[in-house]
Amino acid sequence: MKYIGIMSGTSLDGIDAVLCEFGAENKLQVLAKTSLPFDSQLQKDLQALLRSFSCHLKEFGELEVRLAINYAQAVQQLLDNSGVAPQEVKAIGCHGQTVFHDPYNQYPFSLQLVDGNKLAQLTGINVVCDFRRMDMAYGGQGAPLTPVFHHYFLSSNRTRVILNLGGIANITILDPNTSKVIGFDTGPANCLIDLWVQDKFGVEYDKDGLLATQGKIIPTLLEQMLKDEYFNLPAPKSTGKEIYHLEWIKQQLIANNQTDASDYDVLRTLVELTAKTVADAICAHAKPSEIEAIYACGGGAYNRFLLEQIANNSGITVRTTKELGCDVDQLEAIAFAWFAKRRIERLPANYESVTGATQRCILGALYEVC
Repeated sequence: MKYIGIMSGTSLDGIDAVLCEFGAENKLQVLAKTSLPFDSQLQKDLQALLRSFSCHLKEFGELEVRLAINYAQAVQQLLDNSGVAPQEVKAIGCHGQTVFHDPYNQYPFSLQLVDGNKLAQLTGINVVCDFRRMDMAYGGQGAPLTPVFHHYFLSSNRTRVILNLGGIANITILDPNTSKVIGFDTGPANCLIDLWVQDKFGVEYDKDGLLATQGKIIPTLLEQMLKDEYFNLPAPKSTGKEIYHLEWIKQQLIANNQTDASDYDVLRTLVELTAKTVADAICAHAKPSEIEAIYACGGGAYNRFLLEQIANNSGITVRTTKELGCDVDQLEAIAFAWFAKRRIERLPANYESVTGATQRCILGALYEVC
């Protein structure tokens, strides 16, 4: 049966969509894939929302519909490229656009924007979205969710680590000697690096880490950053850009009397922060000598310098999920196609050991075509 998965991350660099066919015994085939830039005005409005974390209710409602329209364009592009008709697709699994994630609130919630009704109407395909909040209703973090998918499709007879380097970094440790899957957010991946180069260098991201290579680590600043309380929290845990933003960097610089530090040196220190927190998290839960490799995906998998620093800090070989047959840009979209399948089949899609939920849950709200 065919399913479509749609993912757009907090980097707001665009929409990833895949058309998948799932068979027996955890077999999957990617029939088509596409990456579509956000509508330019929509991207600007989302960036403004993620900077201020506030907006008028009218704008909020409009954003959900506008996102659905943009997602529907990605779906149409997939169908056109593959020659598949809407009637052949069982459902769309759409993550939506995360704008706030707060599992530690007195009233925990996670907010992903998309109008599932409109997306179903525009595509003529049933839509599953709102994947995180049922897990949270049962006491979980609502994130990360992809470790379940990694366990089903990327496990081996050797211990593997799947590392997603999006705005936030999360790891999945797949140990064949135990049924327990470990997975959690380690902290910032690209979010602080991207925000710094956008603010100081006027570019969207640091291609291959070339700007960072021109700087030096500021040891006292790195030490100050590593004191952030999140890094010492036990798993299960999750975080987001509502914690790690440009103001966080500025606060760290002030606390360490480094407001006059070189922009290049601060950038290099931010890369080391990501590399060290990822490496420390992995090594705290698995023996490096027993790990086959760390397999990176997400936008950070293209940053060769960052991958080198993760390898240096962990002593573990770092590869990309492309070596496992999964495109680094499409892995999360594939996962949400599978999550849609799990919802349609009324099967659970979370692990208590990953999110901290009190039980396994059927995730996602279903919007059916009239």
